[in-house]
Amino acid sequence: MGQIITFGEVLMRISPWGNKKFIQSNVAEFFFGGTELNVGISIARFGSKVKHISAVSDDFIGETAISYINKFGVDTSSIVRTKRPLGVYFLEVGAVMRPSTISYNRSHSSFSEIKPRMVDWEKALKEGEWLHWTGITPALSPDAFHILKEGLTLAREKGMAVSADPTYRRGLWKYGKEPKEALTELLELSTIFIGGINEINEVLGTNYSYSNEDFIEASKALIEAFPSIEKVFDKIRTSLNSSWHKIRARMWNGKEFKETEDLDITHIVDRIGTGDAFAAGLVHGLQRYDDCKAMKFASAACALKHTYEGDVNLATVDEVTAILEGNTSGRLNR
Repeated sequence: MGQIITFGEVLMRISPWGNKKFIQSNVAEFFFGGTELNVGISIARFGSKVKHISAVSDDFIGETAISYINKFGVDTSSIVRTKRPLGVYFLEVGAVMRPSTISYNRSHSSFSEIKPRMVDWEKALKEGEWLHWTGITPALSPDAFHILKEGLTLAREKGMAVSADPTYRRGLWKYGKEPKEALTELLELSTIFIGGINEINEVLGTNYSYSNEDFIEASKALIEAFPSIEKVFDKIRTSLNSSWHKIRARMWNGKEFKETEDLDITHIVDRIGTGDAFAAGLVHGLQRYDDCKAMKFASAACALKHTYEGDVNLATVDEVTAILEGNTSGRLNR
């Protein structure tokens, strides 16, 4: 199979140890991540060839980030170095009824200052089979939006699959372009939609509810508005408290509706990057399985990510498959 291509910001995450607040601790740990990078590394862990395109700082932090990405076998040849600092975010991990809290420091970061001349899409997509994007990247800057659109346009000309996870966050859109307008332009170049009712309502300007019946109708309306989109997948999270969630998924592939059973996550180690784990599982699954099994694989991958510290899902195909087969006891393997 050809390469899976991801394009987006690389971030450093800084957190106090355990479930402490920063005011409680003088000791912190760091992880590297970023929505699209999380997807790419997870897919690489599943055994596929992956390339990540980004811009990182031209210092020892950027060098460390690239070394981290390379460790998972991800191609970093299209990552450029700039004089701007790497983006950072700070996370306080919640517990039980106390939610986790995030503060971003990514303004004027190496990626937010990325310029069109820095990305050679013809070269970057030479071995590409699939391009994955999220709504985080086009929200960061006008250049990031235009670079992404250029890449999507070329990918479609080459017949590549394009998965879209709109990941709508209003607080990121600060440079004047309306989110609906930007996402519309990018969805016209996409084939797989990974998102739920909120994202569909934002793009279409509709008011669908969260019921399965409305999900089906919303998916039909989305496909009618964007004929290139063939399938819609939605991850559903039920939050009992900060430490106990349930995960399931549903889909409409233009022909049928399917839904998975809930996976119970009774003790969350880390929920950052769990949506990215779902997207990675879905991309991997759609290349190999039927739509329903691909969705189940994605849901199991998402559930497993809650058990790993850091932004990235480190699960292997065998570990995800074990969950699919009902092995959720967590008993010691010898």
